[in-house]
Amino acid sequence: MTITPLPVRGADVSMTAEVEALGGTFSDAAGTRDLFRILADHGVNLARLRVWVDPTDAEGRPYQGGTNDLDTTVRLAERARAAGLDLMIDLHYSDFWADPKKQSLPRSWQGLDFAGVRDAVAAHTARVVEAVRSIAGSPEWVQVGNETTNGMLWPFGRVPRYDLESRSFAPAAEEEARAQYDRLAALLQSGSAAVRAGDPGSRIVLHLDAGGAADLYRRWFDEISARDVDFDAVGLSYYPLWHGSLDDLRDNLHAIVERYRKDVIVVETAYARRPDNPAGTSMFDAGSPAAVYPASISGQARYLDDLAAVVRGVPDGRGRGVVYWEPAWLPVAGTSWASEAGMAYGDDIAEPGNGWANQTLFDEHGRALASLSALGAATGRPDR
Repeated sequence: MTITPLPVRGADVSMTAEVEALGGTFSDAAGTRDLFRILADHGVNLARLRVWVDPTDAEGRPYQGGTNDLDTTVRLAERARAAGLDLMIDLHYSDFWADPKKQSLPRSWQGLDFAGVRDAVAAHTARVVEAVRSIAGSPEWVQVGNETTNGMLWPFGRVPRYDLESRSFAPAAEEEARAQYDRLAALLQSGSAAVRAGDPGSRIVLHLDAGGAADLYRRWFDEISARDVDFDAVGLSYYPLWHGSLDDLRDNLHAIVERYRKDVIVVETAYARRPDNPAGTSMFDAGSPAAVYPASISGQARYLDDLAAVVRGVPDGRGRGVVYWEPAWLPVAGTSWASEAGMAYGDDIAEPGNGWANQTLFDEHGRALASLSALGAATGRPDR
């Protein structure tokens, strides 16, 4: 039985420049080669690349985590395109990580009023899209914000906080909540309009985390849709250890398509290839009840097969695909999710280093694993 692969079979490889600068290399059966060529030859057809506004402190010290300024992102995009990959540009609208617990204003935007921040969103978006387009061609996808579950560009675009553990929103007066969503929608629309003006062929993604939380997606996208924000697809982060079961994800994907008539893409996911981390502390809890697949290469492949089947089952062909987060973040000495300067900027202090090295699709020496081919196939198992 032949099954056509999902249209999007992607890898977020934004850490690549940092890993390579510290000595990391990549190989497969054909030998040591460019990472993007290896991805393409194993069936991956899209590179997702994040971009921060200025990921350095006032003294010019890098924040790490790839230090993904625009120049770094454009160089990676050029390599991806040379290997024949599509592009998804992930705009964080921050100098460093933007996610549900932090959405910090870029340092150069601090002191602006709301109108100034909204204009800065438009200008930054236009600059990024033009820079990528001029060097690597038009990006197929542009994310306007990253995991904007609780808003973006705080305090201007903050909305009532969603608590994943209790599956509930922080209480807020109706009038204030309405004003908060008004401001967030204005910021998102500023970014979306800049994408349309800069490259009408690029498709716009709005992205939340907690892919199994249908109540979150319904409220957030009801509010945003009511304010006529322009977008093409809903992007979801789905990590099975934190975001519910695959059945939860399936139910949410179906509900999104039925209610909003938009495409859906899992733009972040991962699973462990081994229970321990060759770089030290692991973000993966092999003892969690949610760890329903073995922490092994075959377990990774099974997970990706089953995830692909869920996305493939979305009605009307609107399940566009899957993007694996940082499958090539090797545990080379010196790499870290954040430097001290980066932690200080984000007010997020934790152990430095690479807690992800056992969730890659390459081993610690940079050799491609069989699970990489499962991502590239993205067909789902025929019996599903």
